[in-house]
Amino acid sequence: MSSPPGGKASPSLPVGAAAMAADPPPSPTGARSFPEPGAHRSGGLSRVRLSAVGRIPGQRGARAVRAVPSLARRLWPLRRPAVSSAVVALALAGSGVLILHLVQRQTGTAGLLVGLGLALLPLPFVLGSLAWLNQTARVPIRHTLFCLAWGACAATTVAILANGWASDFLIAHRGARGETWGSEFATPLIEEVAKGSALLMLLLPLRRQHGEPARPPGRLRRLRRRLRRRRGAPERPAALFRPAPAGRQRARSRPRTLAAGAVLGGVTASGFAFTENALYLGRAFTADRQARLDAIGLGRTPSLRDFDGTVHTFVLRALLSPFAHPLFTALAGIGLAVTLTTGRRWAARLGAPAGLLLAMGLHGVWNAAAGLGTDGFLLVYGLVMVPCFAALVCFAVWAQTRRTRQPTGPG
Repeated sequence: MSSPPGGKASPSLPVGAAAMAADPPPSPTGARSFPEPGAHRSGGLSRVRLSAVGRIPGQRGARAVRAVPSLARRLWPLRRPAVSSAVVALALAGSGVLILHLVQRQTGTAGLLVGLGLALLPLPFVLGSLAWLNQTARVPIRHTLFCLAWGACAATTVAILANGWASDFLIAHRGARGETWGSEFATPLIEEVAKGSALLMLLLPLRRQHGEPARPPGRLRRLRRRLRRRRGAPERPAALFRPAPAGRQRARSRPRTLAAGAVLGGVTASGFAFTENALYLGRAFTADRQARLDAIGLGRTPSLRDFDGTVHTFVLRALLSPFAHPLFTALAGIGLAVTLTTGRRWAARLGAPAGLLLAMGLHGVWNAAAGLGTDGFLLVYGLVMVPCFAALVCFAVWAQTRRTRQPTGPG
């Protein structure tokens, strides 16, 4: 008979128990026994899971077991970085094609091209500011590219479909008041959740719960470490979001952690704002061009003032508020970073919900200001948006100052 893993019985068991562990009784159906949970069978077979299917005669409470393939085994190809990256790239490419089709249906081909060109103008300034903050966060380029693509393609696709459904539902049940509720409550909720999903997908797999043991490195990872040590190459920097050790918990989150949350949220929102600006600018250009053609048909002289709607939309969205969406989602990213890294229990519980609620609240105030006229909009802009943006700039300067004061370490 086959002996248990290890070749001998445990010394802490009695003699009878050790004998039973070394020589288990055969099943009445003639089925062979299976290894214990967590043990691996010889020959590199997959891990099996135990489940009860019946009782063994002569043993009270014992149950026969059968092998059930684990979910990790079924999804094993997706665990490879190349395969998972290809799947994500295809999904983002598909959502990009879909959002271009949806925007083109509302703006036309000419409006889409003009909207994309005008929406591209403020994007380098926003991304440059986030790149400056990324000197503290040191977020990998692949993460920033994923967030940018997610915001520009996937989040906007979800938002444009969900906003349409929510607006139709609220207008059908509440009339004109439903349209107001949709712009001030439903739209901020949908858009901030859609943008924040990228942060969850990036940050939660990187960080485990406090006190949970880390996964032991695989063979390929150990081989890479040995080769790196032989070549004298430096070790990879520590992860962005590292929880406090089990022995002692940190009371605060690191400046790099908070900056990383702000950078990831800001980059995601930058992609979202780019596609949204292309939609609104394309709509404005299409409406102005149609009005211009109607005026020419009536015998009026065309002029540049025929495109005042496009100019007004560009000034409002690209010059006055290019950092509006990055500001909203950066608050959600900072809150999520606090939740994942702080050692204080109350801060861990309130960080992510507070950041998301604050982002949705500011977003709702910003949408409501658009219906208050020029004077009301400027009042909200000066009393709410400017101080919040100034606070975010002060946070970025503080994070950079802490980075220059502290020596560069692995974390």
